[in-house]
Amino acid sequence: MRHSVETVTLKSGAKGLLINVPGASVMSTRVQFRGGLRYAKKPEIFEIAHVVEHLSFGANAKYKSESAYESEFTKNGAYHNAWTSDLSIVYETECADFEWSRILDLKRLALCSPHFNDVELKSEKGNVKSELTSYLNDYNRLLWPRLQQSIGENVENLADRLRTLPDIELKDIREHYRRTHTAGNMRFVIAGNLGFARRRKIIKMLNSWDLRQGDRLEVPLDDLHSAEPTLIRRKDASNLTFGFSFVTPRRLDASCTIALACLNHILTGTMSSRIFGEARRRGLVYGMGSSLNMDESKSSWDFDGEVEEEHAVELFDLIHDELLRVLNGELDDADLEAAKSYTLGRFQMAAQTVGQIADFYAEEFFKADEVENYGKIPDIVRTVDKTEIVELAREFIDSRISSLVAVGSCDKSLVSTLAGKLRF
Repeated sequence: MRHSVETVTLKSGAKGLLINVPGASVMSTRVQFRGGLRYAKKPEIFEIAHVVEHLSFGANAKYKSESAYESEFTKNGAYHNAWTSDLSIVYETECADFEWSRILDLKRLALCSPHFNDVELKSEKGNVKSELTSYLNDYNRLLWPRLQQSIGENVENLADRLRTLPDIELKDIREHYRRTHTAGNMRFVIAGNLGFARRRKIIKMLNSWDLRQGDRLEVPLDDLHSAEPTLIRRKDASNLTFGFSFVTPRRLDASCTIALACLNHILTGTMSSRIFGEARRRGLVYGMGSSLNMDESKSSWDFDGEVEEEHAVELFDLIHDELLRVLNGELDDADLEAAKSYTLGRFQMAAQTVGQIADFYAEEFFKADEVENYGKIPDIVRTVDKTEIVELAREFIDSRISSLVAVGSCDKSLVSTLAGKLRF
């Protein structure tokens, strides 16, 4: 969709993007505070950011309860959601174009004048407990925090996160909100039919938001290192669920991000890919994949999947052989051209809605205050070459920051054997 982007700094110090999508029938808004799980004041209340997020659309200066606020917010079909990560709390809304002003003002009420109370705190602590408990049966959600811990990230696993919930009190909620929900710590992305007059009105409304003054919070830095493999033993696990990462201690730029996307497509993207496609042909796995995940200070090349124990060694032999081929520069021209064509197509398909456009810009802006140049992405895709891909893969391997975590009922010796096949 055709669009243009304006960078805005409010009088309060908050920064954001206004994205004009001419003729759009919806408005999509993202507001982020750097105040996720890792910003808990003490480890004993590690889960506090998640609870604050759950309370975000509760009682406020105008509405006495979550249900009253929800009824007003959604009466014309508008939608809101919020989510918490290690570093962020993000609030999202989407609404019809005709009611954008009403919804933006309701968002102001929620974020600027919450009335935290014991009744809603008790309720939302119960909801968070239920949510985290359900994740204990999701092996992928179970293994990744353990992997982060193993390479030196200061995070908690799911079981420990659950144990912090009873210690969270109303005074802790208010302290975390006051410290993290400040004007200088706020970033926003608003996308929709934003002509000149509407953009000026939005800026005026945002300038009226009564948030405390404060600076952008710093990103915690970890002393990252390689780690021995970890087995999370589950007696009833019929298969081995695994995840492993290679980490480089820098944030990749757009060119490197696209280069790795092309490599991931070659390795695991389709039924004809080198690792996943070949594994499917041999009957080793039903599904596995690879991806890039980044924060402000590091980039992680992640692989995950599920395999029967009897096929695990053969699968990891295949993974080793194909990664080694890449490190040796053995990339076929036809494979690379196919990956570039696929990447370009997926890029164009990813901008079909206002919400997708907002998400495209929010990812980089919230993490690094950077504005992606949407128009240059196709040119970057076309210029990706084998040398760039091979050098990037070698960078991840040569950093010597890696780990493998698996969930299963097998002996630890099997996981150690698999980890050995990821050393180059």
